[in-house]
Amino acid sequence: MQNWYHLFPKNTGLSLYIWIIFCVLPFYFIFRSTALYEIIFGIAVTLIFFITYWISYTSRGRLVYIGLSIEFVINIAMTLLFGYVYFALFSAFFIGNIKRKAGFVTFYVIHLVTTVAAMALAFWLNYDLIIRQIPFLVMTILGVILIPINRYSRLKQEELEGKLEDANRKIARLAIVEERHRIARDLHDTLGQKLSLIGLKSELSRKLMKKDLLAAEKEMQDIQHVARQALKEVREMVSEMRMIKLTDELDHVQQLLTVAGIQNHAEMKVNIDHIPLLIENVLSMCLREAVTNVVKHSEASHCTISIIEKQDSFQLEVTDNGVGTNQTIAFGNGLKGMRERLEFVEGKIKLLKKETDFTIQLTVPKVIKQMEVDEV
Repeated sequence: MQNWYHLFPKNTGLSLYIWIIFCVLPFYFIFRSTALYEIIFGIAVTLIFFITYWISYTSRGRLVYIGLSIEFVINIAMTLLFGYVYFALFSAFFIGNIKRKAGFVTFYVIHLVTTVAAMALAFWLNYDLIIRQIPFLVMTILGVILIPINRYSRLKQEELEGKLEDANRKIARLAIVEERHRIARDLHDTLGQKLSLIGLKSELSRKLMKKDLLAAEKEMQDIQHVARQALKEVREMVSEMRMIKLTDELDHVQQLLTVAGIQNHAEMKVNIDHIPLLIENVLSMCLREAVTNVVKHSEASHCTISIIEKQDSFQLEVTDNGVGTNQTIAFGNGLKGMRERLEFVEGKIKLLKKETDFTIQLTVPKVIKQMEVDEV
């Protein structure tokens, strides 16, 4: 069941407090009447309207259409008796929630016709009461026309976005499966033949040990050569899988920002062919982490990415206009991970907070200390 505050329309340009006023306002119109029976009738139908609205909002199927029909009748009665026309806005919002196109069009037309007809008839019956509300009546008619269409279109868009997200998840899963198959094929092609050859030569060496030591020694040397070649190919394969291209990662994070509804601009001034592989991999991982933080935590509407090659360093900046501008800077898990990667290549990280934006600045020197790695 929906929370009670979800009963009030969203994304209509009016705040929650305005809709609460619309709930209280009918009683002002009712108590202006001098006849006791009119006051009692007005209070009763107002309560019935809100009860019906709540039941319709939490129901499915025919109850929705029955509830809307009752709301239309109450709206007409309140317009003719008290000049209160603003129940039409509640009904207009609710009509936009109807998913079936036929039901939406039918109730949209009925609601528009009955609302305009009730206003015209009330204007003829009680000219003085209606004429004072002309600006608000015009706004109400515009709301009756636009709110259902806007709401209906927004729900359809959200439905399509949900389907697109599901499709992207399925594509991602299929890509993972395909990548696993590719790795399995590569491992089979790389190691299968060589391990079979090692096995055959080992068996042959065992037999030659008693007959011809020189031949057995040659076979053992061949086994050692094949093993080294297999190890080299496996290392190259793993290195290729672990490598993350900076250009590919930049395209990926821009797509991520676009899907999240964040406007973005990227600037890359780097000679990508001459950037060391280790530095490129570190910058790519840090770029991914920084943009992930923007999408998850910043609530930003705009993000700028800058990758610049300077004389003695590479500099990456990710700037957003999100909530980081109003919060105390703290190193969370993401920032700690970036700092640890940068320490490995003697890089530095700076967090720059201004009035309108928040920047993560990463600097990696072009020359890093050489590390000796023993051959395995």
